[in-house]
Parts: sequence; C-alpha cells; structure tokens
Amino acid sequence: MAPEIPFYMVLGLVVVCALGAVLIRGYITSIIVLSIFSITVTVSFAFLRAVDVAMAEAVIGAGLMTAIFVTAISKTRRRS
Repeated sequence: MAPEIPFYMVLGLVVVCALGAVLIRGYITSIIVLSIFSITVTVSFAFLRAVDVAMAEAVIGAGLMTAIFVTAISKTRRRS
C-alpha cells in the first residue's frame, strides 16, 4: 500500500468529522464528533512529521476544548 493512501483516508475522515460536527443537532454528540475531528487532525499532523504541532493539537483541541465545551453546555442547560 502506498504511503499516501492512509494519509488521504485520514483527510477524508477529517472532512466527514467536520461536516458531522456542524450538521449534528445534539450538543454532546456534536462535541464528541468535534473531539474525534481534533484527533484525526492530530494524526494528519503526525503523518506530516509535525509532531510538536500534533501534540499541541491533541492537548488543546481534543483535551482542553472538549472539557471547556462540555462544562459550558452543562452550566447553561435549562432546568425544566
């Protein structure tokens, strides 16, 4: 298998996750898909041998932003 094929598969998954994060109506589900998007972007940076950028994306994108979004959603939910 050519080395470009897994990279293009990851890029396709990036596009699918980006569309999913925008089009999904549930907040928590959308946040999970956005976290998966961030992980796939991290993998694509690793394919490009930008390991420092991949680590920053993993920590900030997948970890910190997911925690901030989940906290914000849980604090702003209406209590019915």
